[in-house]
Amino acid sequence: MTTHYRACNLCEAICGLRIEVEDGRVRDLRGDPDDPLSHGAICPKATALIDLREDADRLRTPLVRTASGFEPIGWDDAFDLAAERSRAIEAAHGGDAIATYLGNPNVHNSGSMLSSSGFLRALSTRNRFTATSVDQLPHHVAALEMFGHPMLLPIPDLDRTDYFLVMGANPLVSNGSIMTAPGIRERLRTMQRRGGRVVTIDPRRTETAQAADEHHFIRPGTDALLLLALIATIFDERLVDLGRLAPLLDGLDALRDAATAYAPERVAAHTGIAPETTREIARAFARAPRAVAYGRMGLSVQAFGGLCQWLVVALNAITGNLDEPGGAMWPLPAFDLLLRAKPGEVHEGRYRSRVRGLPEFNGELPVVTMLDEITTPGAGQVRALVTIAGNPVLSTPNGAALDRALAELDFVLCIDPYLNETTRHAHLILPPAIGLEVEHYDVIFHHFAVRNTARVNAPVFELADEQRFDWQIFDALAQRLTGKALAPPRERLDAGLRFGPRRTSVDELLAHPHGVDYGPLESCMPQRLLTGDGRIRLAPRRFLDDLPRLRATLDDRPPRFVAIGRRQLRSNNSWMHNAPRLMRGADRCTLLLHPDDAADLGVESGAAVHVESDYGRITVPVEVSDEMMRGVVSLPHGFGHTKPGTRMRVATEHPGASINDLTGDAIDAATGNAALNGIPVRIAPHAR
Repeated sequence: MTTHYRACNLCEAICGLRIEVEDGRVRDLRGDPDDPLSHGAICPKATALIDLREDADRLRTPLVRTASGFEPIGWDDAFDLAAERSRAIEAAHGGDAIATYLGNPNVHNSGSMLSSSGFLRALSTRNRFTATSVDQLPHHVAALEMFGHPMLLPIPDLDRTDYFLVMGANPLVSNGSIMTAPGIRERLRTMQRRGGRVVTIDPRRTETAQAADEHHFIRPGTDALLLLALIATIFDERLVDLGRLAPLLDGLDALRDAATAYAPERVAAHTGIAPETTREIARAFARAPRAVAYGRMGLSVQAFGGLCQWLVVALNAITGNLDEPGGAMWPLPAFDLLLRAKPGEVHEGRYRSRVRGLPEFNGELPVVTMLDEITTPGAGQVRALVTIAGNPVLSTPNGAALDRALAELDFVLCIDPYLNETTRHAHLILPPAIGLEVEHYDVIFHHFAVRNTARVNAPVFELADEQRFDWQIFDALAQRLTGKALAPPRERLDAGLRFGPRRTSVDELLAHPHGVDYGPLESCMPQRLLTGDGRIRLAPRRFLDDLPRLRATLDDRPPRFVAIGRRQLRSNNSWMHNAPRLMRGADRCTLLLHPDDAADLGVESGAAVHVESDYGRITVPVEVSDEMMRGVVSLPHGFGHTKPGTRMRVATEHPGASINDLTGDAIDAATGNAALNGIPVRIAPHAR
């Protein structure tokens, strides 16, 4: 029996693991109590690492599409074919005829994070899409506007706060999300034991809300109205305290003027939150010794995601809770992606999409327009797609239409370990090693962590002869396209660690298998500020100009039903639905419906209903629950395993329905992020 230590890389919490291996199999897997970030905390997803290792459905060698279906092909022949087809399409139609899509698992894998960019540059396309624009893009836009760089995202200093305001987030299930906080249940309990308060605002009484001191329902899509009302109250009642950052803050008067029109009484009918409740929250937040506001998916993936993420940061700033212990702070990771960043750099608007004219941001276009680029004829039409660890048929808007469009492409190359709803359209699949087979460092999530730590994870298992690492796949493809080899990710990681703020190395971190603790978050402004003028912008013009669009909603009449998503503890991406340990128990793809709404529709728990939007229709079972606000229904993300030609046995036994068959091309105009939450839907009982 040998013991291995590493972090789980299946979600953002990066919990430390203690893994016992015997005869080539995992015999025991549990939390590592000596991990300086997670302290032994673990969630059910970690057990999926065992299922991934042993999954007979997981691909380990390339597959090529033939007239009789998918057949094995050797690695060198597969690389040659991929390069040949890519060059032919580029020669005939131009570089932009090849689009790329990177799914969420890429940011959980240092091999991809440190190597995929070299391959993507070799394709010379501007049609690059990722999961960012169906997720956290508003955070990055707000960070760029306020602090000068998309990665300068302030993170709640959770372990030292006294008042935690949670909006549109369920950290007890997500383990944070843009707030890497393993063991968050105990962190919140510790806060409450010392007299701190947790206040949640959400259309659903989530698992976090049930553990909070207060929960308030809010109508989906009205969070920006509530945030402006909170800010208006703080100005009106003279509770503003800029603290140490006062000399750096620009735009205070503009922020006050913008908020004036959104007094609690003005917005209450739309948010569903009483004016006095709004004022009480504002007062408590402003008067707490240390407070922090945090907003996540429910705020980001709506029509006003950019406004929401701006206003969350502004609320922290005007109460003296920005860059201060217990407030919103910035980690200082050992491998620092901001190491070479320069003040005033341009990160957006260097080109626009062909069909809708949407601007690029940080080298990618909004994924809501990927379907347009595939289906709209003309010069520059996308004729080939490369996906890397992504399943956009289930995870991006208008999934049913995208599914049909992929079948018409000239060439689809998928770098993915599964034959799923998207990769079934591939002409060639190149499966990388994953999970316990790879060396790993969390390139991204140390930038979002509530404490400064670092660890390099050595592989638990050696790679089989027939397998390849993802960086080896990228290198082989790049060499065939450009003649140039890519630097191995370990070399890039080691250089970044050696020249980074901690002056460490891969070998030094490997010598500390539990990880290295660099201590709590520390104040870092103005040293890390990257705006061209060295100022923090409290009222960016982009967001001020977007306020009339928000103001117009005050005249809207809300639809009878709107749909929102739902995060689940045993799920993060669609491929986790093939892990038996995570799929045990009752059906989890249910439509949560308030009891009064269920009575109006004449349905009970277990009954099937049709849910229809302007883009599609699905049929799902109902779960009647008073967790929901009236008029709001909730469906989890990543299901819809009903397509023929996949090879995911467990997933197809729990097919569910895809919420993205209901979503469409709506975006947050300020950021380009998909507007997935608050979708107007029509619901009717399923006739037997």
